[in-house]
Formats: sequence, C-alpha cells, structure tokens
Amino acid sequence: MYKPNHGYGVMQFIEKKTNGRVIFGPGTLYGAINNLAKKKWITQCAGAEGERKKVYVITDLGKVQVQLELERMKEVYKIGLDITSIGGMDNDQKV
Repeated sequence: MYKPNHGYGVMQFIEKKTNGRVIFGPGTLYGAINNLAKKKWITQCAGAEGERKKVYVITDLGKVQVQLELERMKEVYKIGLDITSIGGMDNDQKV
C-alpha cells in the first residue's frame, strides 16, 4: 500500500526493508525525489499540521510506472533463471 512520506521516512523504510543492504545518502535520496517529482510520478502533499518536512505521495502516473518496472524486473529475473539453468534451459543455450 502506498503511503505519503517524507524523505527521512523513506530513507528509514528502505534501510529497514533491505536489512541495511541499501542505505541512501541525503543527496542521493533528495536528487531522486526531485527527479520523480519532475516526472510527475510523485507529488508533494500536505503534511501533518505544524510539520516542516515535505511529504510526498505517489501519483496515478507513478503507480503505472511502478507496474511497468515490476514487469521489467520479472523479465530480468526470468532471464537470470534461464541463464543459470534453474529455469530449464539446455546446456547448449547457456550464455
């Protein structure tokens, strides 16, 4: 489920979900946020009253992009399985 969040919250979420394997620095994260906003995949929304942090939420266009990226990742995963014979390729077809 998509939830509005601020940059620091996103940093914490990613670090927790990846068990510390992925840690965004502030410059990387805020660069990505700016890029996503320019593409209209996320938009700034009203935060909690009295909060100074900018809160962002995914747009409908952003949701479409997520679905496209998930399909791309499924394809890459399948190719990886095929290359390693886990997916059932013959030895002659290995890369």
